Amino acid sequence: MAMTIINGSSLALILVLSTLVTCKCNAAAAVPLADQTIFNVMDFDAKPNSELISTQAFMKAWRAACDFTGHARVFVPPGVYTLGEIIFAGPCKGTHSIILEIAGTLKAVPDVSEYSNFAWISFDSINGVIITGGGTLDALGQSVWQFNDCKSNPNCVHLPATLHFNDIRNGKVMRLKLINSMGFHLHITNSYLVRFHGLTIDAPEDSPNTDGIHISKSNTIKLSRSVIRTGDDCVSFGQGTNNVTVNKVTCGPGHGISVGSLGKLAGELEVRGLIVKNCTLRGTTNGIRIKTYAGENANRALGMMFSDIVMENVKNPIIIDQSYGDKSTDSLSQVKISDVVYQNIRGTTSSEIPVQLLCSSKLPCQNVRLTNINLKHIANTPITSQCQNVNVGYTGIQIPSPCHGPSS
Repeated sequence: MAMTIINGSSLALILVLSTLVTCKCNAAAAVPLADQTIFNVMDFDAKPNSELISTQAFMKAWRAACDFTGHARVFVPPGVYTLGEIIFAGPCKGTHSIILEIAGTLKAVPDVSEYSNFAWISFDSINGVIITGGGTLDALGQSVWQFNDCKSNPNCVHLPATLHFNDIRNGKVMRLKLINSMGFHLHITNSYLVRFHGLTIDAPEDSPNTDGIHISKSNTIKLSRSVIRTGDDCVSFGQGTNNVTVNKVTCGPGHGISVGSLGKLAGELEVRGLIVKNCTLRGTTNGIRIKTYAGENANRALGMMFSDIVMENVKNPIIIDQSYGDKSTDSLSQVKISDVVYQNIRGTTSSEIPVQLLCSSKLPCQNVRLTNINLKHIANTPITSQCQNVNVGYTGIQIPSPCHGPSS
């Protein structure tokens, strides 16, 4: 159905790719345990259930597995392990995906001065990795959130992410719980063909900049069947995000699912081919949001479909904001937004204007389509739509009523 609405070819391409792409991590997961070599962190002198730091033991276990040419599994038994900043680096010598099985709880060193990089736990330059095990990663962010000054400082330095993926190909992360990140819970960049499944991400509603999953400069990423409760965006798509599918994710509290913000930096890469479907947003400040800065930095965001979304008491269920970070009512954003489909979106809102399509007067939004939008105010207050500088079309049910008169 969406293919008859959208003009761009990027969305059609991602739908085809999503059925064809395979990952060597599936084969690794299917290898019988008897045929795998286990690298138990206890054998490398990890110290569970104590205040002793086990960072070196984990690094040695990983290095041994990475240098092994057969089927390798790094095993973290039940228990609580304290880790400082750690990088699991490749490239590895084997041709099989390495499995990191976390059955215990990892706790961060609660001292922000201990972290020199982007993250507490990093994975870098690896082709083939599976991270699983049902364990918990507790970054103890409540110990450092007081040092986050991003609300008052636009050039702030973000606190470390719990998990940072850079240059990862053929990856899978599943059945893990991430809680109380210092910064982003999970940040993936410069990566290809990585899947996230069955994750629980949890932080207080007032925790600063604790995005659930932030994706940038990456292609063919899938997130499914996960629950995300944070103080910021549940999922955010940064520059250079291409061919990403988000399916069956429950979000809230938090700031919703966001494209952007874009246009803050010169030379940003375009965003193309996003599918968000079968998701539920509960008590979030935004539902599906596209946000761009009103400055002079050019970019494009196109080929996006948001389908079968349930809103439960969401403040801004559908919003395009091209004046992000600027109080001006007339956006001069140089980010071009086009080929966007909102389809089968229903539920409740706390806003009297639940549909806001506020685009740039410099580059109006093109080919935005709304199909079967059915929203109701939680207090039965009348609701309406607001449109500005947008070429928009409607089919099916439209509650609130479509914008009237010229909008571009």
